[in-house]
Amino acid sequence: MVPDKPRLRKEGSKVALCRPLAWDCVSIPPMRKLLLIASLVLLSAPLRAAGTLDVYFIDVEGGQSTLFVTPSGKSMLVDTGWPGFNGRDAERISSVAKTAGVTRIDYLVITHYHTDHVGGVPQLAERIPIGTYVDHGRNVETGKEADDLFHAYAQARDRASHLIVRAGDKIPVEGIEVRVVSAAGEGLQRPLAGAGAPNPFCAATKPREVDPSENARSVAMLISFGKFRMVDFGDLTWNKELGLVCPNNKLGTVDVYLSTHHGLDQSNAPAMVDVLHPRVAITNNGATKGGSEEAMHTIRTSPGIEDVWQLHYAQNAAKENNAPEPFIVNVDQDASVSWIKLSAGSDGGFTVTNSRNGKTKTYPARP
Repeated sequence: MVPDKPRLRKEGSKVALCRPLAWDCVSIPPMRKLLLIASLVLLSAPLRAAGTLDVYFIDVEGGQSTLFVTPSGKSMLVDTGWPGFNGRDAERISSVAKTAGVTRIDYLVITHYHTDHVGGVPQLAERIPIGTYVDHGRNVETGKEADDLFHAYAQARDRASHLIVRAGDKIPVEGIEVRVVSAAGEGLQRPLAGAGAPNPFCAATKPREVDPSENARSVAMLISFGKFRMVDFGDLTWNKELGLVCPNNKLGTVDVYLSTHHGLDQSNAPAMVDVLHPRVAITNNGATKGGSEEAMHTIRTSPGIEDVWQLHYAQNAAKENNAPEPFIVNVDQDASVSWIKLSAGSDGGFTVTNSRNGKTKTYPARP
């Protein structure tokens, strides 16, 4: 039997510390009262793993939802998956938030206004408080479906704080640095600190037709925690990716690459993936959405890549361009295991875990 915690009892102007099992109390001098109360409060507070940034890549069946939880417990959610399906995606996000000890989303970043990214907002807002909505501003797509989708989002957004961001801005999440590198179709004009070297991979990667859609206007971010760096570009498309790294690499290198656009070949330009030089790539694909042959090959063969982790086995790619089975959360099309977890230290080292089988691999900090 675990004894109850010691309790304070006030007797006039004095405070006594009482042991429940012995039912005796020891008088405490007034000068020590505040120190004792503060100590007991700290001991009773919930504890998080010391010093790690935890990132949950949540399976929303080919959409996106990624939860960042800082060492101090502050949270940033990127996108909310699909609407409908009896609240499936909102429930999955809420469940993972509970697992992570998150009771409030401090910042919700909506990368762009497509159904698989913004559609779940109204259902999620019914389940968990949201502090500040972050987006790139107006929607450039029109028509009834686009208008209805944006209107439903705006109704939820307008009940909270709202922040519009542009390239170069920081999203003020306590404990990490979240730098916007592209938004509303405009990327960084100048390199980040320490970046800017010529990119030797640009010559082999040619621009494509201009993309006028919301994808090209995605809020793209570089997230840093000490020496650890990862990117989340939403559904940023090919030419916008090249604009960030060609002819000079404005971003530098990263430890983790969240495959852009769910691993579709409209994105993941080799000149960008290769120069970022990630150690690990994580693909938030569905069984039949994302995970295209060309993009998966680009990621898998990128210089310096050690492993690729996937939310689903990509049926659109050959077996050799899929990750090995232990690194895939949902191996069967009908499976629905919910997340990959990454825990990063400020030294740049990190650990990745598959929630299906408990497979865990640690990537030590680079020398």
